[in-house]
Amino acid sequence: MDRRSFLKNAGIGVGATAAASTLAAPAIAQGTKEMVIVSTWPRDMPGLGISAQRLAARIGELTEGRINVQYFAAGERVGAFDSFDEVASGNAQGYIGADYYWKGKHPAWAYFTAVPFGLTYAEFDAWIKYGGGQELWDELADGFGLKNFNAGNTGVQMGGWFNKEIETPDDLKGLKMRIPGLGGDVMAKLGASPVSLPGGQIYENLVSGAVDATEWVGPYNDYFMKFYEAAKYYYYPGFHEPGSALALGMNKSWFTSLSKTDQAIIEAACNEENARQMAETNAENGRYLDKLTKEHGVVLKEFSDEVYEAFGEASEEVFEETRAHSDLAGRVHDSFANARSQIGRWMLLADTGYTVKRNRALGITI
Repeated sequence: MDRRSFLKNAGIGVGATAAASTLAAPAIAQGTKEMVIVSTWPRDMPGLGISAQRLAARIGELTEGRINVQYFAAGERVGAFDSFDEVASGNAQGYIGADYYWKGKHPAWAYFTAVPFGLTYAEFDAWIKYGGGQELWDELADGFGLKNFNAGNTGVQMGGWFNKEIETPDDLKGLKMRIPGLGGDVMAKLGASPVSLPGGQIYENLVSGAVDATEWVGPYNDYFMKFYEAAKYYYYPGFHEPGSALALGMNKSWFTSLSKTDQAIIEAACNEENARQMAETNAENGRYLDKLTKEHGVVLKEFSDEVYEAFGEASEEVFEETRAHSDLAGRVHDSFANARSQIGRWMLLADTGYTVKRNRALGITI
């Protein structure tokens, strides 16, 4: 899919007249609940945009039309970063996006997408469902009149696209990089200038030189953004988003007005899309990494131990500042850190231990 085609379809900057529902408008039955969903992703964007549209359609399908869903991509009803306020105010009933975009409202939001040196997909899922994560998320969201569910994951992300090699921490100084969340705060500690941009605006800024580097997701999602036209070096692994969780955030008053059955159906649809997007991402990343390196000459680079250690030291500084923000931020961080330790030790023994030995035995390399 051509990058410019899906940005055009996204309706970025053309206003609400471009808005269109994902679903054919059914006859409105008595008792039907209207659900307007806004998104932080452009329409038809491979990976993220398609996942959001799929979830919106699935909610209408599973409720057999009892919930009439209208989906608006970024820019069609409100801007990408206006989605939170649109739902908190009750002007829309739900948003699909990444909750770390709202860290300016409260730093604890970052933990429910991804934080530096954080949790992988499997670890995050375990923390949310069985480690107290959902309860803390509910407490945070309740303060803004929201109810949130995990509704997707893009796994361990790449470190980003750079227009120069990053050999030492000094190479980060003065670098203008699109990187949101606490990862951006870490970059600032190392002398870079973090910039927050919605997905539909990254390519133009990278090509024009307004930013020198960007992170996005991974080979599958990044391929269609054509970052390789402006940046040659593709670094791994990303320290900033090791298992980036996406969310369906809903106006809580609207959500609690639903029947218990429809509430459960929405949660089930989110769980389904959470697993489905991760499976899609894992299935496609290897294929698109080959296309980037073999067809477009992208240079794959691993961050040095020196650079990664600098990321780690700066991350600890950011975490201390985040914990000091409030009691809730401190409790969210402590719960996350406990999960990272306990679940991480098991993953090191089991999943990581096995895959390292399997790949070594079979000669599977990067």
